[in-house]
Amino acid sequence: MDVGAAPSVALKGTPPSLVGRSAPVASVETCIAANGSAILTGPSGIGKTALLEAVGTAAAARGELVLRVAGTETERWVPCSGLAELLDQLPGTLTAQLPREELSGLPAPHPAPSGERPPDRSPLDHAACRLAFRGLLARCAEERPVLLLIDDAHWLDTESVHAIRYALRRLAARGVRAVVAGGWPDGLAAGDGNGAPWTPVPDALHLPVPPLGPDELAEMFDSYGLPVRVVNTLHSDSGGNPYLALALAGAFTDRIPRHCRPAPVPQRVHAVIVERLARLPEQARETLLMAALAIRPTADLLRRAGRTEAAREIGQAADLGLLITEGGGVRFTPPAVGTVLAEAAGAEHLARAHRALATVVPDAAGRARHRALADSGPNAELAHSLVTAAEQAVRQGSHRMAAELYLLAADRSPAEPAAERLEWLVAAAETGANGGQPDLVHRAAEAVLASDATRAQRVRVRLAVLDLSGQGLAEMGEVFAAALVDADGDPALLGPLRLRMALGALLNGAPERAEHEANGALAHAREAGDTAVEAKALTVRANIALIEGRDDYGTDLRRARRLPEPPLDGQIHTTPRYLAAYCAIFEDRLTEAREELLRLLALVERGSGEEVVHVLRNLSEVSARTGRCREALDFADRAMRITEEAALSPGPAWYHGALAELSGGSVRRAIALAERGLRASEQENDLIFQSRLLHVLGIARMRGGDVRAGVDTLWRIEGVGEGHGLRSPMVLRWRGDLAHGLAMLGDTGLAEEVIRGTRAAVGDRVRGVGVTGRLDRAEAAVLAARGEHDAAVALLRQAAMLFGRLGQPLEVGHCLLEQARIERRRRRGGPARKAAAEALEIFLRCGARPWVEHARHRLARLDMGLQDGPAPLGAAAHATLTEGEQRIAVLVGQGATNQQVANRLFLSVKTVEASLTRIYRKLGIRSRVQLGSLLHGGLDGPGASLPS
Repeated sequence: MDVGAAPSVALKGTPPSLVGRSAPVASVETCIAANGSAILTGPSGIGKTALLEAVGTAAAARGELVLRVAGTETERWVPCSGLAELLDQLPGTLTAQLPREELSGLPAPHPAPSGERPPDRSPLDHAACRLAFRGLLARCAEERPVLLLIDDAHWLDTESVHAIRYALRRLAARGVRAVVAGGWPDGLAAGDGNGAPWTPVPDALHLPVPPLGPDELAEMFDSYGLPVRVVNTLHSDSGGNPYLALALAGAFTDRIPRHCRPAPVPQRVHAVIVERLARLPEQARETLLMAALAIRPTADLLRRAGRTEAAREIGQAADLGLLITEGGGVRFTPPAVGTVLAEAAGAEHLARAHRALATVVPDAAGRARHRALADSGPNAELAHSLVTAAEQAVRQGSHRMAAELYLLAADRSPAEPAAERLEWLVAAAETGANGGQPDLVHRAAEAVLASDATRAQRVRVRLAVLDLSGQGLAEMGEVFAAALVDADGDPALLGPLRLRMALGALLNGAPERAEHEANGALAHAREAGDTAVEAKALTVRANIALIEGRDDYGTDLRRARRLPEPPLDGQIHTTPRYLAAYCAIFEDRLTEAREELLRLLALVERGSGEEVVHVLRNLSEVSARTGRCREALDFADRAMRITEEAALSPGPAWYHGALAELSGGSVRRAIALAERGLRASEQENDLIFQSRLLHVLGIARMRGGDVRAGVDTLWRIEGVGEGHGLRSPMVLRWRGDLAHGLAMLGDTGLAEEVIRGTRAAVGDRVRGVGVTGRLDRAEAAVLAARGEHDAAVALLRQAAMLFGRLGQPLEVGHCLLEQARIERRRRRGGPARKAAAEALEIFLRCGARPWVEHARHRLARLDMGLQDGPAPLGAAAHATLTEGEQRIAVLVGQGATNQQVANRLFLSVKTVEASLTRIYRKLGIRSRVQLGSLLHGGLDGPGASLPS
């Protein structure tokens, strides 16, 4: 049976409900409602059984007769074994009334001796069996519909398969249907004996069950209390296979490994891997072994290494859930598949495979790696050649390859001289941290700390462990303390260590302490003559000033840029060059920022760690703000994928993913990413990204139609930043959005107060002028709410011109939509339609899908003649509201209280209450929530926009 629901793991919490399967369940339900049948396919553990159960439960609730059977490998040669199981579930009154001659057509099964295939039955017996079964189902269908659920159908005996197919093909029109689930790995025997999948009827719906996405897997684990970062890793390691993810989660039954240590592979997972590998032909296992030994395995690489059937054999393994293919590459799920394969092969076997791969890999570093792995003995010359290759890999940004080569060099190095070997282990830890390889980092670090290493070497490997933690530096107090002891007052060691301490304090909302540590790092660097650390310390100090909203950040950045640029060592976010690009984003010099970030991406793109994610994230934001929406989604997707595969802190990547979704993707997905990212950042005590994620979540909720929830979310930023120095209105531009939301809710006084305070904080700075445009748009909403329409439109035009000069087309379109809303409110249909049409043209050109839907919705409402009054309440509302009722309905639907509505419309609260009663009666609804849904149309429907 496919075990896609939940394996037996001792995690705390309740078993997960069926998540992420609404679309396939709906497809199957639609199919069987039309008297059709369906076949579900997919690797073991993907959730086919869970889908069958969901469909069966729904059918039984409708009063249908549901019959279930599951094939088993040990009984596939027993004739009619599956059929007998189905017959046992039929009503006893039905079989008791059957004539004896019909029952005789259903012979009792006769098991064959173990390991032998029983002889075929006579054709007459086969025909009688099928006719009798068909007759029984026909009688059942006279009373109610019949649904057959057939699990592990590839192991069902041949006679049962033929009987089921015969009955279905003749009784489909009478309400007899089936949902069949099976694996049918390529080349393995199936129920009809020829290795091919069987379908219940010729036109059956074929539905491959997809893996769960990261959002869906996170929802599945919500009740277990696992950290979001761990769940993200589980998704990567399982490839979205729910059974495998739950089995891997068994490693966290007792406690989460500290300091980003990899979790051990649970014994259950190891057993599953061994069992699935055993189901593959020997030649396919050999191909998988070579894939496990390669750094970047592809079907083409394996074919050139002598595995001529590599593509087919990779397909077989994918059918069994052992791997997934991505962009032509192969990735094992879980990664331990490669370890199990290597452990089962002998030394000479592994050497032969490495020698074969050494002849076909395209890069010199890869060839050196395979040659070294084929030669297991100490070899000083080989070790030095590996170090040379590792140094070349570092220069190319291939940190993962470099880390493996350094570790191999240490392993192949003779026992003496020990100092050389230790230095290579340290280099392996450092480059492994840069490449996001926690297992390798801890192996190398433990070897160094267990030996006679120098103080410098001990500090350096501890720094590598710190760098693995990403945004979670708050949990690394033990490592910091040990490193301080090892440093023993040495300024050359204290400089880089205190630099990490400054970053940790900044993330945790302690800017004063962060600046103190950055000053200390700067002093140590100057004392030690380390210009790289000096430049980084100045950069961190400038970053602190930027986040705090001080004007002096440019001074430190200019000083840092006058020093030699630090090498790209995985800490790109602490380099002056990176911060200069980062500042350009917040100073609205987006073209300059984009050009520099693209150059940085070219330098680091061969890597796979945090430095690549930093560049991709910011490129995504620049792309979104400059109207390159598809590009923004691509950069964000790449950042999120690398974050998952390298087990990095997910909050930052999900923040930029949510931003990209708001520009060109889905408001619903933006909300999901922001909520998940917020949980992750809260768990890691990362106040910087908590604030940013609250900002994007607040915007997304308002764009989804829930203005009140959006405003409440934005207010939470004030609490996160209070007392922590997160004050810069240029870096975190949430106050303009808050003021806009407050104006939408009718709280114009508070909105005006927010705008006034933010303008005072911004001052007359040229830098960050885009903040002024957002405040102008918010103030226009306040003016419009007060009836000052001419002033509001003039301010919007001014803001649109500003955003046009800054090269921010989505902001221009947003201003035009606001203008269309205001013009409609003052009954000027022509100007309203013109502004909305111009906005739609901008959004279409940019590929801004959510904004396109918003603009089209507004135009449709104008074309329906609804421009003379507040926003319509949906085409489905046949009742006609008076203009006064419409105004009340719109305000209530946007989240305003009765008192707020009364204040804004100069009515008494009792009048508002009486009007609401009439509105509910006319529209056939009962609550404010239903009124809001009717007004806004749901998350990704026509009303997925800022409310009118």
